Amino acid sequence: MFSGVNYQFWKVRMKTFIESIDRGIWNAIVNGPYIPVSVVNGESAVKPYYELTEVENKRVQYDCVAKNIIISGFNLDEFFRVSQCSSANEMCDILEVTHEDY
Repeated sequence: MFSGVNYQFWKVRMKTFIESIDRGIWNAIVNGPYIPVSVVNGESAVKPYYELTEVENKRVQYDCVAKNIIISGFNLDEFFRVSQCSSANEMCDILEVTHEDY
């Protein structure tokens, strides 16, 4: 359980663990979630779920998996710190700002 102590240790362990599952998950954390778009009449729009290809769906799913992995190892305080985040990238940014100097 990550409780806000030894952030650097936790960060390295999580990166290694997540990359061992699938490097695409780590990519979603570092670069933000994949958002598939389609162009209709010259305008870009986010693709609805039912129009996603298998590959696009997998890439979208990486962020969901990343958020689950991250929050699964938190105590209650850390969970609530990031519970309103919409992406794993945002969660990690908040954790870094909060704990990086400690």
